[in-house]
Amino acid sequence: MGNNHQPSAQKDCAREKFRRFAHRTSQIVGSPWMFILACLVIIAWAVTGPIFHYSDTWQLVINTGTTIVTFLMVFLIQNTQNRDARAVHLKLDELIRAAKGARNQLVELEEMTDEDLDALHEEFHRVRGERLSQKEKPIQTSGRVAH
Repeated sequence: MGNNHQPSAQKDCAREKFRRFAHRTSQIVGSPWMFILACLVIIAWAVTGPIFHYSDTWQLVINTGTTIVTFLMVFLIQNTQNRDARAVHLKLDELIRAAKGARNQLVELEEMTDEDLDALHEEFHRVRGERLSQKEKPIQTSGRVAH
């Protein structure tokens, strides 16, 4: 019976290892040094053009390399963005829950349908318009009009 939980534990372990790997890799790849290294690779590739007579193989090397790196980076970037977005949503949900007078319907807003989000957007747009029009109205004080 203890084995029923083992695949889940292995899955969690693999997920955590990937999370750490993706986080660390995104930190390294997003560094200025990695950008400089990438520029140097492109320069080295361009300099070797005349040596290889700008052959199809010479072009294929850079095309294949950049395609593979881009393909793999998409998954790493998406993983870190998903995690960051989830953390931000949880922080905002906590602020909404903690704020007196806040509408708790806005908690987990990201789970709403597009139609619900559109309706909420229209509501906020309407409220903002009302507030702006109230600000534009002159305020009367002791017989004088102030703006």
